[in-house]
This record gives sequence, structure tokens and C-alpha cells, in this order.
Amino acid sequence: MGKEGKTAPVWKKVVLGIVGAVFVIALVAGIAVYAIWRNEISAVASIKQIRERNDQHMDGAVYQMKIKGGFYLDDFVAQGGVKNDSELIQFVTGKITKGLLDIGISNPEIGCSSFTAKSESGAALFGRNYDLSKTNTCVVFTEGSKGRHSTISTVDLKFLGIDVDKGIEGLMDKVTCLAAAYAPLDGINDAGVSCGIYMTYQGEETVPTDQNTDKPDITSTTLLRLILDYASTVEEAVEIASSYDLHDSAKTSYHYMVADASGKSAVLEWVNGADATDNDGAARKLVVTYNDEDSHIGEREADSSYQWITNFIIQPGYYDGSDDEEKKGYDRYEKIYQELSKTDGIVKDEKAAMEILAAVGRRSWNNDDSNSCTVHSVVYNLTEKTALWVTNENYEDETAVFEFGFEN
Repeated sequence: MGKEGKTAPVWKKVVLGIVGAVFVIALVAGIAVYAIWRNEISAVASIKQIRERNDQHMDGAVYQMKIKGGFYLDDFVAQGGVKNDSELIQFVTGKITKGLLDIGISNPEIGCSSFTAKSESGAALFGRNYDLSKTNTCVVFTEGSKGRHSTISTVDLKFLGIDVDKGIEGLMDKVTCLAAAYAPLDGINDAGVSCGIYMTYQGEETVPTDQNTDKPDITSTTLLRLILDYASTVEEAVEIASSYDLHDSAKTSYHYMVADASGKSAVLEWVNGADATDNDGAARKLVVTYNDEDSHIGEREADSSYQWITNFIIQPGYYDGSDDEEKKGYDRYEKIYQELSKTDGIVKDEKAAMEILAAVGRRSWNNDDSNSCTVHSVVYNLTEKTALWVTNENYEDETAVFEFGFEN
């Protein structure tokens, strides 16, 4: 009995020692994981659904996400960007998941309409429709840092491989969403700069821009990301765009509209010759059309108070005598102009700007495809740095209308 009584405490000490060691190892491992992935963990934890899907109405779900830290964008710039989506995936996977998990990014066709205007109170506005088909979306918030702006942007989660018929399900889908910062379609930063991306269908068969000079490289949505993070004015956005070789994604071509709080805006296009001859993506050059120079359609005089864009190249002579049917989205372009010209580009407020977007919504505008819709409509107030955001053309449904700002 005496010996047994003495040995029992020894075993207890051994067990307690093992338990203590395991606890210490787990604690150290947990601290190490948190130290390495604290921003990623925070971003994943921040994901929440703000509107449920409606399959009967062909509406996808809407989420929001807050990304802390720099999501390695400075490293992206330092390495000279990337030339294609595969290199972007490699960069994002290597940095965000340290190579342990795969994350995919792709770019399907991007329709859309945009315009700039001013409210009756003098605020600079940027309106945008994103036209495609049923999908899930995420409103992404990123925080600023020294030399970088805080941003609000919208991402189509189909680009990241999220199932359009299911939405975000489980931890792996949430981890995949960590790549969302590199796939914005439109957005605003805390300096009042806004930007959007739109298809252009250039060439006899759509040919992507694929410049190859000695400049660093950029892909479609990552150019938009650099503008949102680093530009404080339209001029700075143009400087960023002109500093890179553009490599369009998804075997298609794009142009951009950018605007700032001063009311200045510009359309950024990469062209080479006329539509019939613009088949060498490497030979294209950046052409910038500012809103006070935008007299490219018909005999209109330039008007510095507003600008608008859909899915065709606006450069004079680009379509070389072709009729308007060759200009993708020309009907929507004309409708936006008709609405804006009634008041010389002055609208009452963000709601009135949203009504113009509703007037060219995909479900009601010459739409023979029941699966097509305007996935989201947004009016960015560049003066107040806010966003009025509507999902799936539900303009009259209060539960589908959101207001975002940098305090969200």
C-alpha cells in the first residue's frame, strides 16, 4: 500500500506534464498560425450574408466582407504585377494561403453601363449597372494604410469559383473568398475615386489586349484594384494605367471609366486601328478620353458635366462606317444620354441616378434571355464617399437596397 501510494503522484505528474506540454505546443502553434494568418482569419470571420438567394426570381445571394491588412498588394506591385490569370492565381495562392490551398480567379464576360453626373446639391456621382446572369456577389471593404486608400468594391463570386446555385457554403468557400480583393468590378475609395470595367468586343473576333513592352504587367481587374488603392484623382488613375502593360483576361477585351470627387472623369481604352484591323492585342495603345473632350458620337459638343459608357469603343472612326448595330450596347448608350441630356447631367440625388440605371436594367431592356439580368446597380457619391447599392434590379424592394460608407 505504501509503495502504491508513493507511485500514484508520480504518474499524475507524468500525465500532467504531458498534458501541459501538449497545451504549450498547441498554444504556440495557435499563436504562430494567428501571427501568420491573423488578417486572413479576420477576413474569413467577417463574411456574412446580407441578402438571401431567390432562385424563383433568378437572384443570387449577397454577402459582405471586410479585409484587414494590405492583402499583399504592395508585394504585387513590387514584383512587377502579373501577365495573366494563372500568374495571378499563383501569386494569390502563394501569399494568402502560403501555398497550402488553391484559390481560383477567372473573368467571364462583363456587360454593363455607367455614367457620371452631378446631384442638385453639387455632389459628383458615378452610376454603374453590372449585367450578366444569375450569380452571387460580395461587397468587399478594405482598410487603408500609409500610401493606400480604404475601398469599397463589388465582386462577382462566380469569378472565384463559388457555385452560382449554392453560394458560400463552409470554410473552404470562405477561404476562397480571400482572393476577392483581386477581382473587383467597380468600386470607390476614401479619396472619392471610382472606377468600373466593361467589355469592348474588339477585333474581327474578340481579341484581348496583350501589351508586351518593358513596363510591368497588369491584368484586367487588378488594374482596377491598383486604381482604387493608389489613386486620389483621375490624373493619378491615368498615370497608373499608363505605367503598365495591360493583359486582358478571359480571352476578351475591356475598357474602363474612372471619376473623382472634382467631377472629372475619363474613359480608358486600348486600341490599334479600326475595329476590322484591331486584331493585334500587343500593338494597342492607351487612349484617354476625358469628359470635357467627349464629343465622339455624332455632332455632340463635349460636356464637362457628365460622361457615359457601355460596351463599344468610343474613339471616332473606330467602327469605320459600320452601322450602330456593330456597337455593342449602343441602344443603352443612347438611352442614358437621352436621360442625362434632359437636365445637362444634373440629377436630383442618388435615387434619381439609380432610376436612370433602372431604365437600362437588363431584365427590361431588349432582353430575350430570361437568365440575364443586371446583377447589381450602384451609385457612388464621390463627394460624400458613399454607395447606394441595389441587387438584381429589385429597385422597389427595401430589403434589396443598401447604403454603404467607410464607417460600415
